[in-house]
Amino acid sequence: MLARHKVVSSKKWIAARKKLLAREKAFTRLRDKLSKARRELPWEAVTKEYVFEGPSGKETLRELFDGRSQLVVYHFMFSPDWNAGCPHCSHWADNFNGIIVHLNQRDVTMIAVSRAPYAKLSAYQQRMGWHFKWVSSFGTDFNFDFRVSFTPEEMKAKKAFYNFALQDPGPSEREGVSVFYKDPKGRVFRTYSTFARGIDMLNVDYQYLDLVPKGRDEGGRGPFWVRRHDEYGR
Repeated sequence: MLARHKVVSSKKWIAARKKLLAREKAFTRLRDKLSKARRELPWEAVTKEYVFEGPSGKETLRELFDGRSQLVVYHFMFSPDWNAGCPHCSHWADNFNGIIVHLNQRDVTMIAVSRAPYAKLSAYQQRMGWHFKWVSSFGTDFNFDFRVSFTPEEMKAKKAFYNFALQDPGPSEREGVSVFYKDPKGRVFRTYSTFARGIDMLNVDYQYLDLVPKGRDEGGRGPFWVRRHDEYGR
């Protein structure tokens, strides 16, 4: 198909590019409005106590803010009975691992949370060479309350509440991002959550792939090609 792609003169290419640029600018303005609407969502109070285990030992959700008022949680798929984290979540982790130092400058802490015991998380993180903070919610309701882990009954029925709808969730663990705010009184609120393709815009290499002639080149199969970064070429 690329061999038959339309080729034009420089003058016509610039004209076509300027026409697309107008659409891109309109999209950017719409995205700005959508981002504003996202920030204006009502908040949900988080009143249940959760205790996580991580590199600093046991910590509550409040403590995970680490002195900042905003917390971003990546819901990383890693079941207690798995020996490695999800390759697709690993793909996302490769993207956010290096940016957290910049988020910290804007009063934002970012961490990952998984249901697997911390020993498994730590071993896998060392294998992958990541340095972001990763904590285990093992033994708590956190993953189930935020609808990224599902009970045996839900899995058997193939019906669970995921991505704001009752549906077959697929695997017993799912991906997502949740955002929290802690006010000066120490009260914690959920301000936003997104799941499935809602996290698509947070993957930098996908944004670059969308620029190249072949795009994501997945042929409607989704990210079938993704591997853990130490598994390509095997």
